[in-house]
Amino acid sequence: GAGAVSGSGASPDAIAIVGLAGRFPGAADVDELWRNLCAGRESITFFNDAELAAAGVPRELADRPDYVRAAGVLDGVELFDAGLFGLTPREAELMDPQQRLFLECCWQACEQAGYDTLSYPGRIGVYGGSGSASYFVFNVLPNVDLATDGMQVKLFNDKDFLTTQTSYRLNLRGPSVAVQTACSTALVAIHLASQALLEGECDMALAGGSTVNFPHRAGYVFQEGGIGSPDGRCRAFDARAQGTVPASGAGAVLLKRLDDALADGDTVHAVILGSAINNDGSGKAGFTAPGVESQIRAVAEALALAGVDPDTVGYVEAHGSGTPLGDPIEIEALTRAFRASTRRRGFCAVGSVKSNFGHASAAAGIAGLLKAVEALKHRQIPPSLHCEEPNPLLRLGESPFYVNGTLADWPANGVPRRACVNSLGLGGTNAHVVLEEAPPAAPGSPSRPWQLLTLSARSAPALEAAAARLAGWLGDHPEADLADVAHTLRVGRHGFAHRRALVCRSREEAIAGLKAAAAPSGPVPGSDRGVAFLLPGTGDHEVGMGAGLYREEPCFRDALDRCAEALRPHLDADLREVLYPAGGGARAARDLRSLLAGAGEDEDPAGLRLGRTAFLHPAVFAVEYALAELWKEWGIRPWAMIGYSLGEYVAACLAGVLSLADALAVVAVRARLVDALPPGVLLAVPLPEGELAPHLARHPELSLCAANGPGLSVAGGPEEAVARLERELRGRGVSCRRLRTRHAFHSRMMEPAAGELARHLAGVRLAPPRIPFLSNTTGTWITDAEATDPAYWARHLCRTVRFADGLETLMAGAGAEPPLLLEAGPGQTLGTLAQQHPRRPAGLTAVASLPGRSRISGPEDEPGQLLDALGRLWAAGAAPDWAGVAARERRRRVPLPTYPFERRRYFLEPRAPERRAAEPAAAAAAAHPEPAAPRPPRLHARPALST
Repeated sequence: GAGAVSGSGASPDAIAIVGLAGRFPGAADVDELWRNLCAGRESITFFNDAELAAAGVPRELADRPDYVRAAGVLDGVELFDAGLFGLTPREAELMDPQQRLFLECCWQACEQAGYDTLSYPGRIGVYGGSGSASYFVFNVLPNVDLATDGMQVKLFNDKDFLTTQTSYRLNLRGPSVAVQTACSTALVAIHLASQALLEGECDMALAGGSTVNFPHRAGYVFQEGGIGSPDGRCRAFDARAQGTVPASGAGAVLLKRLDDALADGDTVHAVILGSAINNDGSGKAGFTAPGVESQIRAVAEALALAGVDPDTVGYVEAHGSGTPLGDPIEIEALTRAFRASTRRRGFCAVGSVKSNFGHASAAAGIAGLLKAVEALKHRQIPPSLHCEEPNPLLRLGESPFYVNGTLADWPANGVPRRACVNSLGLGGTNAHVVLEEAPPAAPGSPSRPWQLLTLSARSAPALEAAAARLAGWLGDHPEADLADVAHTLRVGRHGFAHRRALVCRSREEAIAGLKAAAAPSGPVPGSDRGVAFLLPGTGDHEVGMGAGLYREEPCFRDALDRCAEALRPHLDADLREVLYPAGGGARAARDLRSLLAGAGEDEDPAGLRLGRTAFLHPAVFAVEYALAELWKEWGIRPWAMIGYSLGEYVAACLAGVLSLADALAVVAVRARLVDALPPGVLLAVPLPEGELAPHLARHPELSLCAANGPGLSVAGGPEEAVARLERELRGRGVSCRRLRTRHAFHSRMMEPAAGELARHLAGVRLAPPRIPFLSNTTGTWITDAEATDPAYWARHLCRTVRFADGLETLMAGAGAEPPLLLEAGPGQTLGTLAQQHPRRPAGLTAVASLPGRSRISGPEDEPGQLLDALGRLWAAGAAPDWAGVAARERRRRVPLPTYPFERRRYFLEPRAPERRAAEPAAAAAAAHPEPAAPRPPRLHARPALST
C-alpha cells in the first residue's frame, strides 16, 4: 500500500484520485449522488403489480408473502451510445449493460480528470469487475442462437472481458485485469490499481465495478438468515436491521501517483494513503459468514501502510450491509483495529451508503469510496439512514464510533481530514482503504487576456448539448478560472468531427457565446488536415503590428527580439523602436499612411521610420518569422508554403534555405538597395494578364509586376508612366487602385539593385529546402537548384510574381482533402486571393492570423485574433499541440461536464423459452409406450478416505 507520515500529509508514494464517475439509483452522476446523500434521500424503488408484470415476474411469485417488491434500480439501463464506443447496434444489444455502464463510467472519469484516452501517450491500466451475468441468462439466451453467435455472446457477457473491452474501446495500454471478489470487487480493484501505480506498471489506472441486475425492475424472495431485508429497507447499524436490498450501480475512479498529479496540474479529489486486502480463510462459521480476525488485520495493515494514527480518522464508510451478524462483526473488527493506538470513544463517524439505495454488489465498494471522497471534498459527513436505535450488539458506546444520522460539518483537527472505506466480500475477501483530503492546489500562473474554448462531438445535436451543458456549468461556478477551463477543454477532450471554437475574455462572454446560435461547422475530415502557410509581402503592414503579441506571447517576443538584435548592425537602429515607437498606435498608423501617400520624410515623427523600405522589409520579415515561430510552438507546422514577394524570403528561412541571421542580412541588404532606387508606383488592375499586356506594350517603362488571379494583375513603374496607364484604363471604364508602396517592386526599376544583391548572395550559404514552397517566378514548386542559386534570388526581385499560378499548384498538391491555408502575416489579402481563385476546390479554408486593424480596436486585441485563428484552424480539422499553447503558463485540469452521450435503445427483451409441441408428443407416448428404462445404480456416500 501507499505510505504517509502521520500528521504531515501524503508521502511521495500516495495515490491521487484525479477523476471520478458513477451512476447509482436515483443519481445519474456523482454530483447528484452527493446531493441525495446530503438530503438523506432514500433511492430504493418499490414496485406495483404492473411494474412486476412488465418485468416478467409471475403473479404467483409476486403475491407470495416472502416476496419483497423493492430494489435499487437504474433508469435507462437499456440505453447506450453505441457509436461513441465503436459498437454496431447488434453488438450493443448483445453487450451486458454492466459492461456498457462500466465503459461509460471509465470514459467519464477520464474526461472529468481532463484526459483524452484516445490520444494519451502513457499507459493507463484498468481494474474492475462486474456482478452476475443475469442479462445473459434472462435476456440473451432466450433470444440468441449460441451456435451462430456464441463467441460474440461470450465476448460481450463474460466477466473475463469487462476490463479488456474497456481497454480496447478507450485505447488503454496498461494492465487490464478483471477482478472478482463479490461484494468487495470494486475496492479490491482500487487496491490493485494503486499497487500497479506504485510498481510503475502504468502511469494512470482506472478502477471500479459495475452491477446491473436482471430482471431489472423486480424484487427478491426473502430468506430467513439470508442477507436480504424483509421490508425493502437497509437499516445498517440499527437494532431492527435484518438485511440489505439488491441494487444496481456502476462507478470508476482514475488514479495517479500523487507527485505526478501535482506536477501535471491535475485536480486531486482525495488521496489514497494506504490500502490492504486479505481473506478470512476458514476461520469463520461458514463460507458466507464474515470473519473478525482477518477484518482486523486488513484494517490495521492499511492504517499502518498509510502511516496514519486512527485517532486522526474522522469518518469510516463501512460495508454496513445491515445484517444482524455482519454489522456487529464489522464494528468489532474496526474497534479492535483502532484500539491498538487509541482509547478515545465516539470521535469517528460511521455510515453506510447501502442505507440510501441498497447493496450494489461488485459496485458497492466504489459507491462507498465515492461517498467518502465527496465527504472529504465538501468537508461534510452525510447521514446514514434508518439507524433510529443502534444495535446494542455493536457496543458503540465503548467504541471509537458513532452512527452519523444528520448532515454534519467536518471540522479540521490540526491534521488533514481522513476517512476509511471498508468493503467485505461474500466469500471472505476484505478490503480497506485509507483516504485523506486533497492537498491545497497550487495557484495557476497569469494567463492570456483572451481564452479559446473548444468543443466537439460526433454529431451536431451532441455539440449543441455540450455547449449548453458548459454554459450551464459556467453559470453555476462563478469561481472557475476561465483559463483552466479552456486548457482542460483543449487537452482533455477528444477532437470529434463536429467542432466549435469560441474566443472570449470573461465568463460572461463565454456563457453568451455558448448560448448564441453557432453556424454549423460540418464534420471535419477524419484525419488531421495539414496546413499551408501563406506569407505576405508589404501592403497590409501597420505601425505597431504585432504589438499585442509582443506584449502577451513570450515565443513571439523572443523571436522578434532575436531578429531585432541580429538586424542592429544592418539598420543602425533597433527594429523594435521602429515597429513600436513611443506614442505609436493609431497616430503612428496615420503618420505612416501619410508618409506612404507622399508626405515628406522630414514631417515624419521621430522614430517613425517604418514607411521607408530599408526599415519596412526587415520589419515585415521579423513579424512574419515571429508569427511562424509562435504557430510552430502551437503545433501548427506547414506542410508547404507560398510567399508573396518578400514573403518568399520568409518561406526560404523557415524551410532552411537561409539561416535566420543570413536571411535577415539578405533582406536588409535587399531593402537598402531598393530604398536607394528612384520611387515608383504599383497599380492594381482588375484585368487578366492577357488583356493588360497590350496596354503595357504601349508603355515600355512599365512591367507586369504580379499576376494575382485571372482577373487581377499589378503593373508598376515610374509615377508618370503609371499615371498615363491609369488614365488610359479609366477611359476604358477600368477602375484601378494604387497600392501602398514607395517602389515598383518586381519591375524593370529593380534591375540596378539585382546585380548587387546577387554579389552579396554569392557569399551566403544556401541549402536545399526542407519544407516545400512555391516559387514566385515560376508558379510551381521551387527546385533545390533554384533555391541554392544566388541568381534566382536576384531575378526574383525583378520578375513577375506569379501568385495565381502558385496557388493553383499548391491547391493541386493538397491531395484528396481540401487545403487548409494560414496567412502567417499581417492582413488577409492572400487568403482572399485564394478564396477568389476560380480553381479553388470545394471546402477550401483560409484563415488570417492578424486580419487587420479594421476589425479590432487596437494591438491589445491581437492575442484574441490569433487565438480565433487557432480555433478556426482546429474547427477545420488541424491538429494543434495544445500542450504547446499552454507551454508558457502553469495551468490546471479542472472537472467539467463530460461528453453528452447520445443514448439509444439497445436491448434484448426477456422472453420465456418457446414451448415445444408437448401435447402431440404426450399423446403419441401414451399410444405407444416405451419400455421402462432401467433404474440408475444407487449412489453411496464417499468414505472419508485420507489423501
